[in-house]
Amino acid sequence: MIPRYSRDIMTSIWEPQSRFQIWFEIEAHACDALAELGVIPKESAKTIWEKGNFDIDRIDEIEKEVKHDVIAFLTSLAEYIGPEARFVHQGMTSSDVLDTCLSVQLVKAADILIDDVEKLLEVLKRRAYEHKMDVCIGRSHGIHAEPVTFGLKMAEAYAEFDRNLTRLKHAREEIATCAISGAVGTFANIDPRVEEHVAKAMGLTAESVSTQVIPRDRHAMFFCTLGVVASSIERLAVEIRHLQRTEVLEAEEFFSKGQKGSSAMPHKRNPILTENLTGLARLVRGMAIPVMENVALWHERDISHSSVERMIGPDATVTLDFALARLTMVMDKLVVYPENMIANMDKLGGLHNSQRVLLALTQAGVSREDAYRLVQRNAMKVWEQGANFAEELKADPEVSAKLSDAEIDDKFDLGYHTKHVDTIFKRVFGE
Repeated sequence: MIPRYSRDIMTSIWEPQSRFQIWFEIEAHACDALAELGVIPKESAKTIWEKGNFDIDRIDEIEKEVKHDVIAFLTSLAEYIGPEARFVHQGMTSSDVLDTCLSVQLVKAADILIDDVEKLLEVLKRRAYEHKMDVCIGRSHGIHAEPVTFGLKMAEAYAEFDRNLTRLKHAREEIATCAISGAVGTFANIDPRVEEHVAKAMGLTAESVSTQVIPRDRHAMFFCTLGVVASSIERLAVEIRHLQRTEVLEAEEFFSKGQKGSSAMPHKRNPILTENLTGLARLVRGMAIPVMENVALWHERDISHSSVERMIGPDATVTLDFALARLTMVMDKLVVYPENMIANMDKLGGLHNSQRVLLALTQAGVSREDAYRLVQRNAMKVWEQGANFAEELKADPEVSAKLSDAEIDDKFDLGYHTKHVDTIFKRVFGE
């Protein structure tokens, strides 16, 4: 976790203090359940809650000797609790604590990410309605195609992140499981009711069947979902980066007073935030492969997954949280230039209406092949000579034999391309 790309709200979940506190609560709740079942004295369970504490430096010191983090934690815990500590960890294995803790942490992280996306959706919706009918050229392969509106671009982003919101909620649900099932998941030394009690107390559900660990397909799905969200971040970031190019300049990141764009060129206003988002998205997406490889563990468990998760748990969630917050800020302050959109669209002399003319010719009785040839013939004059498309069409005897000047002019009505914007907005926003 690098402070430059972190927010305290997410990093706090992964701090040692938070992790060990969750470990303690798992152990203490298990003791409560064991006490209710008569396995340990109820007074002992009460004492564990009252005296239970730990010292992080002491845990680190013990771990250097025992080379086992959970044992080091339990030893530190026992130094505070005293003789009653013999009832802690009854029938449990380390993974019961580690995996259940990771589930709690990932659920907390998911809640933050869900809130992040909801805030982004609010901004995208506002910007969509703000620029609902601001016409700009749509591009395929980076080349002028037909008109869209900037509001539609924002609506597309909204719909995509709305799907991501659903994905994150499903990922949260799938990862929210608890395993307190013992050494190989058979409950041989601990009653399944202990697991049910701990799960409920920690806001989880009991894993239907575990080995020594919670099945890692759950974690794979969780982190792959984060990768999909990151891809959506990059998609929108790349769009803004293109629109900010000097030759385009239809939108740009907000440039604050006193901000500097280049150490060498004082005139520069660079899309640094969206470029940064592209890089952060690559990192989050790159964590999907190792977490999928974690699914295949040996038999009931090995620890080849452990080092991966200790790194990507914090890194993926912290990075994605930061990226979502940054994207929300970028879109909230994005500067949009509708007049440049119209100017850019007009650079190709009306070529964005080529399909309308093509269809009109077919309706007038011309074969599609001949219609395509006639339209392309005149379109290439615009590309190569800077001619006016409408005027070239009117001057073409084969075209004018089928379409009058008025009929050709009608095919250059900009409003034709925006007539279904309301329909799309109703589909996206339900209004």
